[in-house]
Amino acid sequence: MSRIRVALVGAGAIAASAHLPAITRLADDLELLAVVDIDLLRAQALARDWSVAAAYDDLDTMLRETGPELVLICTPPGEHRAAAITCLDAGAWVWCEKPPALSLADYDEIAAHEREGGPFASYVFQHRFSTGARHLRELVAADALGPLLVGVCHTLWYRDAAYFALPWRGRFETEGGGPTMGHGIHQMDLLLSLLGDWTSVSATTATLARDVETEDVSMAVLRLASGGLVSIVNSVLSPRQTSYLRFDFADGTVELAHLYGYAADDWRWTPAPHLDPAAPSPWNPPADDATSSHAAQLATVAACLRAGIRPPASGRDGRRSLELITGIYAAAASGREVHRSELTPHHDFYDSLGGIRRERTSHA
Repeated sequence: MSRIRVALVGAGAIAASAHLPAITRLADDLELLAVVDIDLLRAQALARDWSVAAAYDDLDTMLRETGPELVLICTPPGEHRAAAITCLDAGAWVWCEKPPALSLADYDEIAAHEREGGPFASYVFQHRFSTGARHLRELVAADALGPLLVGVCHTLWYRDAAYFALPWRGRFETEGGGPTMGHGIHQMDLLLSLLGDWTSVSATTATLARDVETEDVSMAVLRLASGGLVSIVNSVLSPRQTSYLRFDFADGTVELAHLYGYAADDWRWTPAPHLDPAAPSPWNPPADDATSSHAAQLATVAACLRAGIRPPASGRDGRRSLELITGIYAAAASGREVHRSELTPHHDFYDSLGGIRRERTSHA
C-alpha cells in the first residue's frame, strides 16, 4: 500500500513542534513532499532540518507540482479559510490547526468546497484522541455514571506582552478572538465531544492587562442539552497555568488536570458516597495509554482518507466548538443569555466574533 502524499503549509513553531513530529511518527503511512511558507527562506530551512525534498513560497504552485492528497495547514488563523479552500478545490484533504476559521461564516464557506466522499477539511482538536477521553465518551453514551449535573472547563494560561507583539495576535480580524478563541478552544472542544450538544450560554469578557483589541479573560455559564451546567473560564493572565476539566455525574466525579497535553495518570475518578465501595469501579480505562497528541488524531485523519469517510472534528462535529465560542462572544456583548439556535447566518456575530457584519465575497 502506497503512502499518503502530504504537504505542510506554514513553517512556524507549531509546524516544527507538533506537526512534523506527528508526520515522522507515521512515516510508514505518510510521505511528506513539501513545505510552503510565504517566507521562502523559512520554508527552505524547515525543509532542510526535516529532510523534506521541496520548499515553496506559493501554495498553488506546490499543489500543481506535487499533487498532495493531504495538506496540513499551520498558518496564522487569518489564512486558514483561503488556504483550506485552495487545497480542497485542488482535490486535497485538509487538516487545519485551530481555530478552524475566524468565524462561522468562514467555516461554512470552507465546508461548501467539500465533496461527498472527500476531500474534507478537518481540524486539530487532538485532546479528543486519547484512551481516557474515548473511555469517558463510552461511559457517558452508556449512561454508566448517571446524568452530568455540574461541569468545570478552565483554561488558565499565561501569555505576556511579548507574546502579543506579533501583529496578527489579539485582533478579531486576524486571530478571530482572544483566549476564548485561541487558547480555551481545545478544552471546550473536548468538553463538547464528551458531553454532547449545548443549548444556551451567558458570559462576560474583559481586557484587564494586555494591550489587545480582544479580551484577555472570559467567563461563561453553559447549559448543556442534557440539562447539566458548566462553568467555563479562559484566561491568558494566570501565572500558575493549568487546563482543568471536572465533571460531576450523579455517581461520581471525573477530573482531568494538565497543561498542553495529558496521559492516563492525569485523570482522576472519585465515586459518589452512595456507591458500594466493594462494587467494581466504572472508571476502568484500557491499559493502552494513547495520550492526547497530534499523531493520534493525524492517524485517524489518514485512516478516514483511505476509507473515503468524513473524519472526526470536521463538518458539524468540527463546527460545534466554534458555535460555542461565537455564543460566548455574543452573550458577553449583549449581556444576555444566547441560545445556540440563534446562531444563524443572520446573527450579528456570524461573520465576526467582534460582532461586525460584512459583505461576503467568493474565494477566487
